[in-house]
Amino acid sequence: MASIDEIRKARIQKLQRLQKAGVLAYPGAVKRTHTLVQALENFGSLAKTQKEIVLTGRIRAIRGHGGSTFFNIEDGTGQIQAYIKKDRVGETPYQFFLENIDIGDFVQIRGILFKTQKGEQTLQVADYKILAKSLLPLPEKWHGLQDEEERYRKRYLDLMFNKEIKEKFEKRTAILKVIREFLDKKGFLEVETPVLQNMYGGADAQPFTTHLNAFDLDMYLRISLELPLKRLIVGGFEKVYEMGRVFRNEGVDRQHNPDFTELEFYWAYADYKDMMKLTEEFVSFVVQKVVGKQEIVYEGEKISFKIPWPRVEYAELFRKYVKLDIESLNRDALLKEAKKLGVDVEKTFSKGRIVDAIYKKAIRPKLWNPQFIIHHPAEMFPLAKAMADDPSKAESFQLLVGGGWELVKAYTEQNDPLVQRKAFEEQESLFRKGLADAQRMDTDFVEALEYGMPPTAGFGMGVDRLVALLTDSHSLREVILFPTMKPKQ
Repeated sequence: MASIDEIRKARIQKLQRLQKAGVLAYPGAVKRTHTLVQALENFGSLAKTQKEIVLTGRIRAIRGHGGSTFFNIEDGTGQIQAYIKKDRVGETPYQFFLENIDIGDFVQIRGILFKTQKGEQTLQVADYKILAKSLLPLPEKWHGLQDEEERYRKRYLDLMFNKEIKEKFEKRTAILKVIREFLDKKGFLEVETPVLQNMYGGADAQPFTTHLNAFDLDMYLRISLELPLKRLIVGGFEKVYEMGRVFRNEGVDRQHNPDFTELEFYWAYADYKDMMKLTEEFVSFVVQKVVGKQEIVYEGEKISFKIPWPRVEYAELFRKYVKLDIESLNRDALLKEAKKLGVDVEKTFSKGRIVDAIYKKAIRPKLWNPQFIIHHPAEMFPLAKAMADDPSKAESFQLLVGGGWELVKAYTEQNDPLVQRKAFEEQESLFRKGLADAQRMDTDFVEALEYGMPPTAGFGMGVDRLVALLTDSHSLREVILFPTMKPKQ
């Protein structure tokens, strides 16, 4: 078997022959009368009238039979068989086809439709034109595209050979459309906020830092959409949303990618309880529109999205799953319990962060059907309003589903500028002590709050996670077209 380098060398020689013969191997102009699916859908009438049509696509298979050759072409809509015959196109063009056209090349073919003796719908070629010469062999003619890492690095080949992957990304597009449909109908205004920011904020995460030469200023890629959107609530908008990429300089695993798509929306004159009801309506609407029912199968488990969903106290989860009363245990006791449970925690962690580490490692993977986890420790939500009757807890919820996917995080927004400033000061102190993902003091945002922000509920969702659930994908890499990859060299 020839090596890839040998195949490439032979194809370059064919390219040179094309050029020597005056044939443009990469022309810009294309004359297509029908997509392949249009040709197949109208096959009966087109074949009956013997009307000539022009099709385009990539050659996926070639089968020679002496003076005639069958080949298959594929475009973005489907695949069809073509039949080229020496007696029909002429001996020289036929021989030229055999000697210079390969699987992987893009061609334009003109001819009439007919059925073969086996009943296969086919285009009989009257003439052909090359549209793009491929210099590398397609994987199925070499070694197949089986390596998972290679699939992600060369997504174009993954899409070409794995139909189910292409269908996942078509479904992703459908999900994004349905998300916008719901929010638009509810009166939310879609907006765009800066990706490049003077100060990052809105999440516990490390940013990517860059430098703006024009101002000689270090800047950051956004880690969240939250703070700019809440400034818009201050400015008078009552319902806003944004769906866009955010960037977090953190670990990579099945639930995390350094850049991902986030949906956030903010609703003035509402609180976290109102937002829970809207979240039920929103997610069930998307599931119904995309899947066609209120039930999915994820990793072999049936998950029902039928509403209403349970509201479960955060502290109750610990009593149920790890037999811990987190409200009565102090920080040192929780540190010992974490070690017993095999949860990695740093000695510098606060009580809330130790609790959160236990929650993520020992509890979250056990949660499958949709449920709202409510009233997290207030220290874990520095941008949220605390409960009036128990300031140690936030007016917050997370939507958990599918064995630990945190699909949504939401809360009643803190709109007291003095309380928010204090929370930022505490976070800034933690950052100075070495907690790299602590939130930073954003004095401009605090100033905005001092002009007054109405009671507001906020919502944040990882869109890639929703897509992974609705396409039964184990990892976010399956539903992000070009996931972040470590270079081979």
